[in-house]
Amino acid sequence: MTMRFHPDELPQTKHLFFTGKGGVGKTSIAAASAVGLADKGYQVLLVSTDPASNLQDIFDTNLSNQQTAIPGIYGLHALNIDPEDAASAYREKMVGPYRGKLPDVAIKNMEEQLSGACTVEIAAFDEFTTLLADTESNQTFDYIVFDTAPTGHTLRLLQLSTAWSDFLETSTHGASCLGPVSGLKEKQSLYNQTTTTLADEKQTSLFLVSRPEEASMFEANRASTELHELGIKNQYLVINGIHPFDSSDDLIASGFIYNQNQVLQHLPSTLQLLPQYQVPLFAENIEGERGLRTIFAENVINEKVETCPAPHLQGTSAIVDEVIQNNTRLIMTMGKGGVGKTTTAASLALDLAKRGYSVHLTTTDPANHLRLALADQTIPNAMTVNRIDPKEETQAYKQAILSRVSDDLDKDSLDYIKEDLDSPCTEEIAVFHAFAQTAARANEEFVVLDTAPTGHTLLLLDAAESYHQEVLRSNGDLPLEVKELLPRLRDPSETAVVVVSLPEATPVLEANRLEEDLIRADIKPTWWLINHSFLATSTTDPVLSGRAVQEAKWINTVTNTHPERTCLVPYQPRHLMI
Repeated sequence: MTMRFHPDELPQTKHLFFTGKGGVGKTSIAAASAVGLADKGYQVLLVSTDPASNLQDIFDTNLSNQQTAIPGIYGLHALNIDPEDAASAYREKMVGPYRGKLPDVAIKNMEEQLSGACTVEIAAFDEFTTLLADTESNQTFDYIVFDTAPTGHTLRLLQLSTAWSDFLETSTHGASCLGPVSGLKEKQSLYNQTTTTLADEKQTSLFLVSRPEEASMFEANRASTELHELGIKNQYLVINGIHPFDSSDDLIASGFIYNQNQVLQHLPSTLQLLPQYQVPLFAENIEGERGLRTIFAENVINEKVETCPAPHLQGTSAIVDEVIQNNTRLIMTMGKGGVGKTTTAASLALDLAKRGYSVHLTTTDPANHLRLALADQTIPNAMTVNRIDPKEETQAYKQAILSRVSDDLDKDSLDYIKEDLDSPCTEEIAVFHAFAQTAARANEEFVVLDTAPTGHTLLLLDAAESYHQEVLRSNGDLPLEVKELLPRLRDPSETAVVVVSLPEATPVLEANRLEEDLIRADIKPTWWLINHSFLATSTTDPVLSGRAVQEAKWINTVTNTHPERTCLVPYQPRHLMI
């Protein structure tokens, strides 16, 4: 069943969750839904649990974890659960009562145990769960709309309710590898209630937002399956950005439409069973309150062809030329999900290999988009490709730990270790080790690393410091490649960091925030790459040319702050955006 996306067509459940791969327009769709429902006279609360939220940019309003009325939109309130702020508050909640009562060394140890990325996720989920169970909010608002994190984050967030409940039910020693466990126990029943709410079709609807692109649908299908297994079955598919024309004489637009139609005609079987909403592609970016309401409008096609001169910028070959000249062996593509990190990494690796250099291409992306990016490529002999699989790495990590200690521990001690390793944070530690081992290959060859979406990337980079004590405690010693990782990442002669973005408001703003976070970690990006540009093509299609004109502002913003260090990659009809 296909429907137009409109407030009148939304299911009448109090909780509406919008989830999807980064860059699919999930935030805009969620925000538009909230605005549309408020315009109909409902009291609506819009909530973000996204570590890379841009709700503040959309409404031009400072948001916090407290409900804030959105100016000019009666009935709409919003709040942003910032995971870092939540983690800081959670950490102090756990440690504060013991300050002045325990020795400083004990306090320091507690803080170190609570400094890992797992604490960030647990703290954010703690606030998320509290909000779902908040009687006042549920009585005050007719609808609570959740702008959840990009799919990888969302799955982790939603899985926590089941994973931690299961862990607490089986825990017998009252210990885990995480300090936060002691704070979780008192809320076990609340987490179980959250699980029930998420799976209750009378209370909750979940919208999988996707672009009409193969990789985006691949991710939506994976998310749908995993959510279904978690008991969340009341799902809807929102396909965002469908070109309003059936055909075009313009070469770029014709290829664009053809690619979209191919994807729509071959939806994964799981997605074919879901009720489907469609949102057209607009000539202008969806920005601000006016733009959000445009999503619901009909017949908004502008037949006028907009024009704007394209800037003269370098392509990806400039990056390859430089890393070869400087012998910079480790290359990392970074950015918010959906901007094309995978295709950029694959392009750089293929260029290096075709020039005769030995290169290793890998991904830490849980969605394994690298496979799609290389589907139609011939891999040169000088190039190797692999994926860091989180589940495989976790199992191998557990087995390695247990094999080293099994002969030396009694049954009770061994049960304690096994229990410890069943904690969800073990996966982060295992992936971190694999990440460090792959980076170490740069001693012998070029290594191109397609990193995970922004939140995961920051966690991985933070791992060398925030997991330091956790790794030492779990493993007994710190592997050499782990010790060498952060110095390597911070040395521009050894590592080239390429920040990938799209020529649109949200991707550029998020990429700027990523760069700021990297700089705070003493990691300075080497290049910026603006991907998927219609302005860099010769399109005369009214929709795509309109989007091209909109791009100019953001391309100029990047080039002005990164002169001579910005690359521009045109949209290509057969180009797979991941």
